[in-house]
Amino acid sequence: KPDKLPALQARRRIETDAKARLALREATALIQLADPGEDAKLEGLAELRVLHTSASYDLIKAVRAKAEADGKPAVAKAAGAALAAIEQHKSVIAFFGTLFRGLSAGSILLVGAQGLAITCGLMGVINMAHGEMITVGAYATYITQNVFGEGMHFTLPFVKIAIHLPGLHLTGWAYQLYFVAAIPMGFLGAAAVGIALERSVIRFLYRRPLESLLATWGVSLILQQMFKLTFGSNNVNVDSPVYLSSNWTVFDITFDWNRVFVIGFAVVIVFGVWLALTKTPLGLLIRCVMQNRTMASCMGVRTERVNMLTFGLGSGLAGLAGVFVTQLGTVGPSMGQEYIVDSFMTVVVGGVGSIFGTVVSALGIGLVDQSLQQILLSPVVGKILV
Repeated sequence: KPDKLPALQARRRIETDAKARLALREATALIQLADPGEDAKLEGLAELRVLHTSASYDLIKAVRAKAEADGKPAVAKAAGAALAAIEQHKSVIAFFGTLFRGLSAGSILLVGAQGLAITCGLMGVINMAHGEMITVGAYATYITQNVFGEGMHFTLPFVKIAIHLPGLHLTGWAYQLYFVAAIPMGFLGAAAVGIALERSVIRFLYRRPLESLLATWGVSLILQQMFKLTFGSNNVNVDSPVYLSSNWTVFDITFDWNRVFVIGFAVVIVFGVWLALTKTPLGLLIRCVMQNRTMASCMGVRTERVNMLTFGLGSGLAGLAGVFVTQLGTVGPSMGQEYIVDSFMTVVVGGVGSIFGTVVSALGIGLVDQSLQQILLSPVVGKILV
């Protein structure tokens, strides 16, 4: 509306807020596009070319079409230049947005693969139920959220016993702390399931990789069915806490806080695993048992206990990955299957037993996967090529 132009120009001369000034510049330029004069149109198009805002794309396109129809080549050329600037800006945003999403996806993959690198790389156990440990961590987060809120009901499978978990009925920031509590709960829950699996199945299958593969695959099917019978076949949602629900916008690139948190916490976990394996007595015992189990036993090391704790550590790390997954998607009984192939691929590409190699391969696979999905517009084809 041309009659608004004087007010916008007057405000622009005294406005000090940077975002408001940009909005005023864009509004002024858009009004100039509606001006019948060619000079005003060219001035507005030059300004929009500098601003390269996505919201003005369709209007500029309409101006170019009208200019071509009316035989105004200067306006059409200026409109084409503005459109090209906007498209280039969009490609830059898409590139860095894909890079950021790839880093966050790779970080989840990294945490899950760290656990697999311990159980598979150090222990030599091909654990096909590792994905279900991720699911345990995710459902532990879902349960923690409900306990902090109104509570929940579910039925234990097979025995058909109804369980009621009373809620704490917390509100405000007290309720929002559920995610902080869910992090140790996810780790401990998955670690407990992992220890139970090691004591009941894995302990009889050391140095028998094919048998351990088949047995743990059967365990994964059982666990998936137990999740379905307990929580239902439909996916459930875990709400992001308020301190992870917003985002930063830098040069029109959106950085979601939950993805930033996942990347940062993955760095902390990798550093913690390195410290645990190289700087603690438990880490020394883990490494000596995995390198030479017989000699370690002769030296008085309780190898069975070390095996149990090692498997629990690897499963607990998968549980942490499950906690992070809840911030990026829904939780379902079969969600672990989405990560098990990628986790094995990460461990093998990075070098079995190599923590640094696992870091590089996880981030690389995450970036390539997200990039191919954007380029090919097909997650299936992208996954196949990865």
